[in-house]
Amino acid sequence: MQTLPNPVITEPTFPSTSTDTTIPRRKTRPVPVGSITIGGNHPVAVQSMINEDTLDIEGSVAAIRRLHEIGCEIVRVTVPSMAHAKAMEEIRKRLLATYQAVPLVADVHHNGLKIALEAAKHVDNVRINPGLYVFEKPQPNRSEYTRAEFDEIGDKIRETLEPLVLTLKEQNKSMRIGVNHGSLAERMLFTYGDTPEGMVESALEFIRICESLDFYNLEISLKASRVPVMIAANRLMVKRMDELGMDYPLHLGVTEAGDGEYGRIKSTAGIGTLLAEGIGDTIRVSLTEAPEKEIPVCYSILQALGLRRTMVEYVACPSCGRTLFNLEDVLHKVRQATNHLTGLNIAVMGCIVNGPGEMADADYGYVGKQAGYIALYRGREEIKRVPEEQGVKELINLIKADGKWVDPQ
Repeated sequence: MQTLPNPVITEPTFPSTSTDTTIPRRKTRPVPVGSITIGGNHPVAVQSMINEDTLDIEGSVAAIRRLHEIGCEIVRVTVPSMAHAKAMEEIRKRLLATYQAVPLVADVHHNGLKIALEAAKHVDNVRINPGLYVFEKPQPNRSEYTRAEFDEIGDKIRETLEPLVLTLKEQNKSMRIGVNHGSLAERMLFTYGDTPEGMVESALEFIRICESLDFYNLEISLKASRVPVMIAANRLMVKRMDELGMDYPLHLGVTEAGDGEYGRIKSTAGIGTLLAEGIGDTIRVSLTEAPEKEIPVCYSILQALGLRRTMVEYVACPSCGRTLFNLEDVLHKVRQATNHLTGLNIAVMGCIVNGPGEMADADYGYVGKQAGYIALYRGREEIKRVPEEQGVKELINLIKADGKWVDPQ
């Protein structure tokens, strides 16, 4: 796993000779989460969630710190009871005393008004799930919801949500309205079906209550374990917000994505597709693995789309019969020597055919142009040729000569 200790994050830049391929992002309002701002012109923020029981104060503090140290900018903790909510006060105190302030989100479910009000004192953002915030007891024989029944529950939602909205507003904190496809309220399922439309309408109901109380520090998430549903729900949310004149930032994620390669592929397919369309202001890759393993995947997605630069971008050809050295071995050596750097593009190309042309946007190039020798490039310009065994060392020397080298920690 590649970690990002205290990452230096730079905004993407492109050579003046290239066509500008920057992804135009949807304009959203800035929303504070502690020291991080989501939306506006701010970079796409990275989130995760600790696995520890929040009552384990020492373990929670250590877990939050581990995530933050490798680049997680916002950390979510579960707050299922009043005891957990009160524990957040001590967790925050210990972080301030032993480390630093970390933007924290409290995850509140199931009739959680009192819990949410307590947690709001000690965190920067409270996440609520509209499908669970006001519990509706399912009726097995129900065939429909009347308008009166629908509105009666809506009134109860407002009654329980208003105190939380007012306390967050008073403290200039924020709320995430987090809709999950798998936990839509029964009345939304009866009215709209198990659909992206039901997810969107569920979010809009809570947004309208917040707006009626003059509260706009909102981020919205619509998550599903199926990528097509997640993509459709977020696209529809943007469409409806545009129609209604809303500009809230979106938090993207494929929930319950699983583990391993497929979990990463699922997350990338959903999150990356929407980011490429300019949709999304903060992301989480939800893996059934240690939370620390989520962070490199988040940054890799953002780097691949040119939205954040937290590591070296490597350009390398797939190798073929023209390749004049062991490309896989050389790429590994180059990566080992340089992967602690930030914001550089380094190309490793096996032959002159794919060399200067395919790596035109790279800052530095390592090209096999003749047997036994390596041609080193700065941009499009060949600087020198060196024996193959000296290639990596001389590449480092070239980077050092340009003042772009830092020693690894």
